[in-house]
Amino acid sequence: MSEDNIRYDQVKIICAEDCGNAPKKELLRAFNVAFVCNDIGFITETIIEDIQWNFIGSNVLQGKAQVFRMLEKLIDKKPTELVISNIITHGYSGSLNGILKLESNISYAFCNIYRFNSSLNKTKIKEITSFIIDISK
Repeated sequence: MSEDNIRYDQVKIICAEDCGNAPKKELLRAFNVAFVCNDIGFITETIIEDIQWNFIGSNVLQGKAQVFRMLEKLIDKKPTELVISNIITHGYSGSLNGILKLESNISYAFCNIYRFNSSLNKTKIKEITSFIIDISK
């Protein structure tokens, strides 16, 4: 995937004011924005090589290569808005929930639970569990 597919200027980002007042909260906010905007470089920097990403009711991705293959499949999806409602972090864990809106009136409510590889502020994401619900009308 080329850098040309990064779409920060095409997606409206709405985030509660307190979502950026701690380094791990900012990491999770930035990670979700990068995911929606297809910023592979940022995602690469923030996840460990053997990341595990569990999509509840669907599948489990193991390792960066599988995450990148999933991102390539999503390239044709056109996000229009990301609303981040809450970000909670403590120690090795974090959580973020919100709504992702795509073109054609498609919307998903989601909650991601994160495990970090360290309790320090300079950490990477080692595990994600995602709950995703189609709320399109």
